[in-house]
Amino acid sequence: MNSEKLQKLVFWVAEVDENDNDIVGKKCANLGRMARLGFQVPPSFMISIEACRKFMHETGARAEIDRYVRKTCDPKDWGIKELEERSRDIQDIIKSKAMPADLKQEIVSHCHTLLGETDVAVSVRSSGAESRPGMFATYLNVKGEADILRKTIDVWASAFETRAISYRISKGIPFDADNLGVAVVKMVNARAAGVSFSMHPVTRDATKIVIESIWGLGEGVVKGTESVDRFLLNKNTLEILEKQIGKKEKCVISTEGGIKWEDVPSDKQNIASLSNEEMKYVANLAKMLEEKLECPQDTEWAIEEGAPFPTNIYLLQTRPAKITVDTSSSILDRMVEDVLRVHSNIDVSKIKPPKDIKLH
Repeated sequence: MNSEKLQKLVFWVAEVDENDNDIVGKKCANLGRMARLGFQVPPSFMISIEACRKFMHETGARAEIDRYVRKTCDPKDWGIKELEERSRDIQDIIKSKAMPADLKQEIVSHCHTLLGETDVAVSVRSSGAESRPGMFATYLNVKGEADILRKTIDVWASAFETRAISYRISKGIPFDADNLGVAVVKMVNARAAGVSFSMHPVTRDATKIVIESIWGLGEGVVKGTESVDRFLLNKNTLEILEKQIGKKEKCVISTEGGIKWEDVPSDKQNIASLSNEEMKYVANLAKMLEEKLECPQDTEWAIEEGAPFPTNIYLLQTRPAKITVDTSSSILDRMVEDVLRVHSNIDVSKIKPPKDIKLH
């Protein structure tokens, strides 16, 4: 592996690929791989795992955490109360530190190139070298270089969330083993979003593609078969075989300082969130990804509000499809793997979703 690449702190999305899990984390490497294959992904840059190590070392956070832990018993012996208290204390140590000047300058430079002079929103997402679904923080609708820097540090601190520490201890992994990459991704102002499967996730029929979609952001994971639109297509011909239109009463949208639930206008609740043209295009993307990556894919995507088709369709993530035998809930529930706890600039605990919708 290129030693210069190992030391690099910030990358543009097209500079990384599937071989760079240990450099920028799996999520970043995955996004870079799609970009290099020619698929449209949102403009973005990646802050490396080495940058996290640099921050922890140069700010003294690592040494301070080590001193703190040495004053306690072995982490394997921490009870729930101690674990929660020490998780908070360790995260507070990290969050109290300022970004090293040279690292700050490089991140800010990339922010200026990505965002220009406009007040463009981004997501700031964790990216670990190993998959830890739902363990670490994601922040949505972040605006301005100062908040991007702050949220980057908050993502690094989330490696010491209670459940992350508990997981590592239970697996015999050192309690402080996870250094994180960070993906800074331009937000898609989504009119609709969803997930596609290049193989039927329940029947395992390799000749079928399943698409589920909702209005608004993909973080609006809707529970129950009547709350999403579900489409079945023939993989070879892209013929639409079946449409199930759910009653979509709520959606998640970007708002100043984060995200919020919003009522879907009554005239949109019972109509398809995708046109036939969009269904076929999304299905073809799923098919192409499966061909290029040589296995069935579970792909997240979003459609930009007001932009012309098909340049309005962005791929957000793809991964090998997980097959299930559970038909009781929406396939969109799979999207919760990366947003089990959506961290935004607002207090999401105060958002009151309807009882048939989960906010993760």
